[in-house]
Amino acid sequence: MTKLTVPIMVYELEQGLVDSAKAAAAGADLVEFRIDHFTEDMLAIGDLVKGSKLPCIVTCRPVWEGGEYDGDEMERMSALQHAPGRSVEEGDEVGVDDHGVGPAYIDCELLAWEKSANIRQKVMNAVRGGSGLILSSHDFKERPRDLMQRVEKMVEADECRVIKVAWAAKSLRDNLEAFEIIERKWKPTIALCMGEYGLASRVLAKKFGALLTFAALGSDKGTAPGQPTVEEIKGLYRWDRLGKDTKVYGVVGYPVGHSMSPQIHNAGFDEVDFDGVYLPLPVGPSYESFKATIGTWLDYESLDFKGCSVTIPHKGNLLDFVREEGGEIEALTEKIGAANTLVKRDDGSLYAFNTDYAAALDSVCDRMGIERDGLKGKKVVVLGAGGVSRAIVAGFAGYGAEVVVYNRTVEKAEALAKEFGASAKAMSEVNAIDCEVLINCTPMGMHPNEDEMPVEADVLKAGMVVFDTIYNPLETKLLKAAKAKGCLVVSGGEMFVRQAAGQFEAWTGKKAPLDVFERELRKHLDL
Repeated sequence: MTKLTVPIMVYELEQGLVDSAKAAAAGADLVEFRIDHFTEDMLAIGDLVKGSKLPCIVTCRPVWEGGEYDGDEMERMSALQHAPGRSVEEGDEVGVDDHGVGPAYIDCELLAWEKSANIRQKVMNAVRGGSGLILSSHDFKERPRDLMQRVEKMVEADECRVIKVAWAAKSLRDNLEAFEIIERKWKPTIALCMGEYGLASRVLAKKFGALLTFAALGSDKGTAPGQPTVEEIKGLYRWDRLGKDTKVYGVVGYPVGHSMSPQIHNAGFDEVDFDGVYLPLPVGPSYESFKATIGTWLDYESLDFKGCSVTIPHKGNLLDFVREEGGEIEALTEKIGAANTLVKRDDGSLYAFNTDYAAALDSVCDRMGIERDGLKGKKVVVLGAGGVSRAIVAGFAGYGAEVVVYNRTVEKAEALAKEFGASAKAMSEVNAIDCEVLINCTPMGMHPNEDEMPVEADVLKAGMVVFDTIYNPLETKLLKAAKAKGCLVVSGGEMFVRQAAGQFEAWTGKKAPLDVFERELRKHLDL
């Protein structure tokens, strides 16, 4: 079973023990005591190990390997020898009574191990009390060219009980190599990618059977770039539910760190008891990056990558990719020219579609008490001519509504309207509108510019449906004014929840828990 491990940078004995108790209370299985700054009082190192609330790894990482120890190398080795409770020299008889419960593992860098027989002897003295030896290699800049040679050296070292490699990922594809190294099962293995592209290797370590993964006590407590917190990995990413058969999903875009989709979908998986996990998946903006990344993730069989949400700038790239792969694209999505959802079917074929327009249609129809066919002949005004507008115009025009697009650049509105049989006007004419449905697809009123409103309040009439696609804040100035006028209002939050529901149901085959989605949205927005 993969151990959830909390790294603790130790500055003093009491602080290290308090943090180990916090790690235990948070649900961790193991702690790593980083004694980079805790080598002057060597006898206290043994007290730290003995007083820990959890089994531990003891590591003193030098600056030349990305750590913070900047002292004499022999003194560093001596510090490791004190981890069992006292300095252990060659020929000593070591028993439990001598040092209490020693560390589960001692970590030593492969480069240090290879430097001299003297260092190797000191390290072996440190593990003679029953600790396992982790040989490790780290590169905080890139994937080392000799990565596999380093792994082979660890495999060949009889003294090495655990292989550990960690490097800075340059793309999501790096994670797949980490999974490959774990799956070779030469020895118990830790293989992790660092940085924004490496989260998958940390969360999915359990799926692939790694010895452990690291999670920080807090966002300011990590010891390597990209470490999630214990709260995030256990709560948001469903650590206790992950296993070999867990299906993997995510949101693909650049950037994606701000996305609320992981909170929404993972909470949904919990609610319906679905064995899945949903991750942020950053992919650089080019089509080549998208194609290479999604293609390799789909092809990596044991990953069980079954689909993804797709956001800016890849909604068009998804269509091109699915076409190249011979997959199916929903007809209206093809016409829109942008998809936000990918499904890998059980037979391996791909299906792309767009849930934005469906969410907008259903939100408005629900408020009006009609089916989609009832939109025929309804007068619908759409403000803005960007990406969201395109999907909404296509959806409403496709069901026979009389759509008028207003935009500051009227030529852009005309081009959009022409594609879908709508009409167009300049935004300067917006306060003379007469419609049954008003949809704002501009950013006016979005946080932090919450005092803005795209139309004057006099435009709003009782009974009109007013739909604002903005969801931060959930109730914009436009919606507040519409409520005061007796309008029927639809928030961007409702659209967001409904579009997520369409994706969720396509992936899981289960009805989406809309109440859970709305709860998570409000929680994320601190409402």
